[in-house]
Amino acid sequence: MNDEFDSDEAWAAVQRRDRAFDGRFVTGVLSTGIYCRPSCAARHPARHNVRFFISGAEARDAGLRPCKRCLPDDVARDDAAVLAAIDAIKSGESPTLEELGTLTGYSPSHFQRVFKRAIGLSPAAYARALREERAKEALAGAASVTGALYEAGYEAPSRFYDRMKDRMGMTASDWRDGGRGRVIHWSQVETTLGSMLVAATDKGVCCLSFNEGEDQLRARFPKAELVEGGAEFRDLFERVTQAVEQPGTGADIPLDVKGTAFQQRCWQALREIPPGETRSYGEQAAMLGNPKASRAVGGANGANNIAVLIPCHRVIAADGGLGGYAYGTEIKAELLARERKSIGEG
Repeated sequence: MNDEFDSDEAWAAVQRRDRAFDGRFVTGVLSTGIYCRPSCAARHPARHNVRFFISGAEARDAGLRPCKRCLPDDVARDDAAVLAAIDAIKSGESPTLEELGTLTGYSPSHFQRVFKRAIGLSPAAYARALREERAKEALAGAASVTGALYEAGYEAPSRFYDRMKDRMGMTASDWRDGGRGRVIHWSQVETTLGSMLVAATDKGVCCLSFNEGEDQLRARFPKAELVEGGAEFRDLFERVTQAVEQPGTGADIPLDVKGTAFQQRCWQALREIPPGETRSYGEQAAMLGNPKASRAVGGANGANNIAVLIPCHRVIAADGGLGGYAYGTEIKAELLARERKSIGEG
């Protein structure tokens, strides 16, 4: 590999399985005679068995062969196929997986893997997310909730209500009025990451933060009635504490969030990132169908009121650094370390 390439940076990207580095280099594994993408899901080789190459051609010249699992020589083709599929999905035609396979020249099952690896969602889930985005935008100014949902492409309004309740604890009317008049129960809990503030409505958790108190909670929800404690919320708060101590758990904890349509899409994309994995802001923007919106994505992540359960700690800088975090990079690093340990990478 040429001297201009930082092998330490490359190795760190491989350990993170960072998709942002796919296409920039390949990882040669001398003990097996294969080369892989940096994001390859195969078990990591020992560092002394690894050599980095600028391209697959350079690796082949060294006597290595491409990995059959991650297909490192297909990066450019995969990117073009994913962009073509996104355009087809955005057209509103709702193409089937078979139709997308025909469009891109892949088998349906293989294209599903390619698309999910690039975007973090299956094509069907991505199409649903776009439809939800259209519905939320329509709801913001609609005189009729039902009319807005039909306009967004839902065959029945109940489909939208059910998905929002299951995923974010929000109904359409809740989203439109911003959640005014809510009663919020809150508590401060000591954890191994420091003092945690957790707050919830009758619909779910609406705030999780570190080293904050009632004043900060009131600043976040100035129109809500705040009630400290509450025996009926004890079980929920204990589940939240468990999810903080073991990040990557607690996916079934109900949430009650408010924000713009774009913010809620960003927050849902965060929840689609698997525990133990990270994405750059650009990759998260790509999950939303707009790879150039990384700055806007960063702003939306910063507006997230529910740490850990909406895991903005899984988004890092493009150069592989931790980037910022509202509650300090030490907590961010520890959350990521615990997740990786939980899946056997630590």
